[in-house]
Parts: sequence; C-alpha cells; structure tokens
Amino acid sequence: MDVIYVIDILGTFAFAISGALVASKKEFDLFGVIILAFVTAVGGGMLRDILIDAHPINWIGDLNYIKTIAVAVVFTFLFKKKIEPLRKTFFLFDTIGISVFTLLGLQKGLSYDLPAVVAIIMGMVSAVFGGVIRDVLSREVPLIFKKEIYASACLLGGLVYLLLLKLNVDDNLNFICSAIIIILVRTLSVIYKLELPKIRDDVFTS
Repeated sequence: MDVIYVIDILGTFAFAISGALVASKKEFDLFGVIILAFVTAVGGGMLRDILIDAHPINWIGDLNYIKTIAVAVVFTFLFKKKIEPLRKTFFLFDTIGISVFTLLGLQKGLSYDLPAVVAIIMGMVSAVFGGVIRDVLSREVPLIFKKEIYASACLLGGLVYLLLLKLNVDDNLNFICSAIIIILVRTLSVIYKLELPKIRDDVFTS
C-alpha cells in the first residue's frame, strides 16, 4: 500500500477524532458527533472537489475514508478519557495529515490544469477547511483565524513544492521535502507560540 495513502488515512483518523472530541465537549448527540467527525475529516477535500468539479468526490470514490471516520467515532466513544494523554501523538498525526492533505490537494489542482496560485489555494482548502467547517458548526471562531500558524504553514509548503517542481526535482523527494517544511513550520510555531500579526491600532497616527 502507498505510504502517502496510509498517512492520508492516519490524518483522516486524527481529524475525525478532533471533530468527535469537539462534538462531545459541546454535548452533541451521537448523530452530531458523527457529522462533526465527518466534516472535520473530509470536509476540506470535499469542498476542494466541489470547487474544481472533480468527480467522484473524495470520500465517495474511496469508502475507506468513511470506514476510518466510523472507527474514529467508536474509538472516541470507547476511549475518550484515555485520548487526552495522547494529545501530542494526535497532534503529530494532525500535523502530518495537514501536510499530506495540502500537497495532495495541490497536486489534484495541478492535474486539473489550474493556475499555480489556485492549485495552492486548493491545497490549503483541503488541509484546513474541514476544521473551519467543524468550528462553524460548533459555533466557535475558526482556530485558523485567531491562533497558531496553520494555513500559513500549508502555504509555505505549497510554494516549496511548486519551486522544486520547477527545478525538476524527483516527485517523491519533492513531496517529502515539502511535507517536512509544513510539519516543521507548524510544529515550531506551536512550540514557540508563534502567531501572525493582528490588526490592533493604526500604525501611523496624526
């Protein structure tokens, strides 16, 4: 089995658990938990496919995504109290997941002959909009809009991928290097609590 595909499934699993935990915290019922886990895990890829008119849509074309989400929901119900100590492990899966989702989305955009800038946006949509949909449905301000360098890491990784593509770097090596950039930027931003600047006061005052 393709290593990238396995990582994609692990990322889906981690994203689904993230959605299930948020739903549980909000005291959603079982249906609500399933929906939030689902949109968190595959919402970004689904939105990307809708935007570029790609068929079949990601989870429809591969039922392993639905199976993975179902396993994640059951896992959360059975081991919710034991998941918290594994937060760092799931952060790792989540971070690896966004790197893979970004690059797979970017590659898919390029395969549909989209301009490079649009393909990068599709990669970012794949990686982060599942979380945005999750936060909107749970009546929270999406995390990427207020805290942590998240989408920016995906943007940087996408730019590196396109640069290496222009330099005719081997596809697998390009994918690995670009994914590492996303993982490093995301991880270091959390470790050192780095954030993008916010608009607070006028830079120039009379």
